[in-house]
This record gives sequence, structure tokens and C-alpha cells, in this order.
Amino acid sequence: MVETTVAPTRLPATWLVLSFVALAGAATVSISVGAAGLSVDGIVAELVDRLPWIEAESDLSATASGILWQVRMPRIALGVLVGGMLALAGTSYQGIFRNPLADPYLLGVAAGAGLGATLAIVFGPDTGGTSLAVVAPAAFVGALVAAIGSYLLGTVGRATTTSLILAGVAVAAFLTSIQTYVQLRNTDSLRDVVSWMLGRLSTAGWGEIRAILPLVIVSSIVLLLHRRLLDVLALGDDEATALGVQVTTVRLVVLVAASLGTAAVVAVSGLIGFVGIIVPHALRLTIGTSYARLIPLSFVAGATFLVLADLLARTLISPAELPIGVVTAFFGAPFFLGILHLTERAAT
Repeated sequence: MVETTVAPTRLPATWLVLSFVALAGAATVSISVGAAGLSVDGIVAELVDRLPWIEAESDLSATASGILWQVRMPRIALGVLVGGMLALAGTSYQGIFRNPLADPYLLGVAAGAGLGATLAIVFGPDTGGTSLAVVAPAAFVGALVAAIGSYLLGTVGRATTTSLILAGVAVAAFLTSIQTYVQLRNTDSLRDVVSWMLGRLSTAGWGEIRAILPLVIVSSIVLLLHRRLLDVLALGDDEATALGVQVTTVRLVVLVAASLGTAAVVAVSGLIGFVGIIVPHALRLTIGTSYARLIPLSFVAGATFLVLADLLARTLISPAELPIGVVTAFFGAPFFLGILHLTERAAT
């Protein structure tokens, strides 16, 4: 479906304030709920005490403080980065392809990351384990190779949004077939591979956050700076060109930035689907279709969504834990079908 009009682009400050309040509320609930219950007062006091020139009395024990700073806070931070980046990338993909069903895995990014992680788990030095030091770089390289390959194949001849999408589907199918072959030939590592592919936000500390934070920041800034150009692209390539926009350049820059950010977070979190579908469309229903509005809010909304999804994953079958990809798929699959139905109705 191609959008032919550009909605009002001014973003009321109220929406930004409400979105950050929602994220703060979701983070507070997620931090306080768990096997080791932490009081909200104690959490707030601990956080305030870390601010410069401010001292606050906290009733948290040394053990509870360790759980807060070494387990739950890194997990929340990872959820914010992963959810925000996936939602932002999904919004950006939908803008450059003018396709409401596009998401961060459109160009085979997920398949490339999955293959890279599988090869690392099966053949890496920690065979049989899922050491992030081995899996994350391999997944990152696989995701980037898939994105670059899809773009190169999709731009052979006259590049169109349809050719790029078809190239992504083909690359994803090819890489998935290789991954399946490797899994079947190494069934002893199958459980570790499946566990990674279902997605998780469990971390060993702040190391993963520091590793992906620079890439997420750079990608987000680039996408934010191109938000108004995405509104121009919504008019169509010919109209955008007539207005002086270098369509191919804009599409390439946004594509690279979104894919780079997606590859970074997927390398650490595993495959978490549907965030890039649910969040952008939920925002469209409330604030309209302008990318100048959608881009700033999609990161915060995506972060809020994944933090809450992770809370469900941790608590639904406590003390066991669901893979977060299962939770997002539970909500995302029917949502995707609904969007597909609305898209088909709009096209007829």
C-alpha cells in the first residue's frame, strides 16, 4: 500500500512526555517484580543515591542492591535498546519501502544473524554453549552480510521497492536452508541454537550494553535526521525527485542505518519478532502516519513494549522463564494478520 498524502508533522510535546512516563512506569514495575521482590521506595532511593551530590537512604540489602544493579538494571537497559531499535528500524523500513508490512527482518537480517549464531555455537571454541563473546560477533557479521547481499541483489538493474523485498525473501530462504542443514548435522547443539533463536534479554552484566550502545546511538541519530525525508518519499519516487530529494541515496542511507542497528541488537538478544510490526502500526492508529512523528516516538514505544513483554516472559510461568520471542509472537501474529486484512481491504 502506498501512502499518497503527508500527514501533519508537528509532534505535540504531550506525546513525548507521555511516552517517557510510560517507559519509566514499565521499567519501574519490571525492576520491582521478580523472585526477589524489591520495594519501589528502595529502588528510587538507590537510583537517586547514584546521582552526583545527592545522598539518599535505601532500605535495600547488599544482596538486593546487587540484584538491582547487576541483574535487573542491565536487563531493562538491554530491553530498552533492543525494543527501541527494532521498532525504529521497522518504522524506517516501512517508510523507504512504502510497505506497511515491512519489518527489521525484511532483508534477511534475522536469517543472517541466525546462521552466524548457529555456526558460532556449533563450530566455535565454546561448542555446546552460547557464550556471547562468540555468538554475538558471529550473529552481527551474519546479519550485515545478509543485508548487504539483499541490497546488492535487489539493486541489479532498475532498483525498486519490490525487487528489494523479493531479494530479501530469497536471501532469507537461502540462509535459512544452510542453517537448517547445519542444525541437522549437529543435533547435539540443537537446543542451544533454538534457545538463542527464540530470543532472550538475559545478560551477564553491562558489557553487552556497552558493546551495542554506540551502534544504536549512531543508527538512531541517522534515522531521526531523515524522518522528514521519509514523509517526502511517501509521495512517491517521482514526486520526491521533483522536490529535489535524492531518492536512491536517502533509501540507501536509511536502509544501512536501520540494518546496522538491527544487526547490533539482534546479535545480543537473539531473534525477537513482530516488534517492528506492532509498534509502528499502534502508533499510526494514535498519532497519524507522518514519519516526522513516528520516528521520534517509535523508539520509546518499542522500548516500553519489549520491557513489558520481558516482564511477562519472566513471570508467566515463574520460576521458569519463557523465551521473549514466544511472548512477542503471541501478540504479534494476530496483529500481523489484522494489518494484512486491513491492507488488503484498502487496496480493493
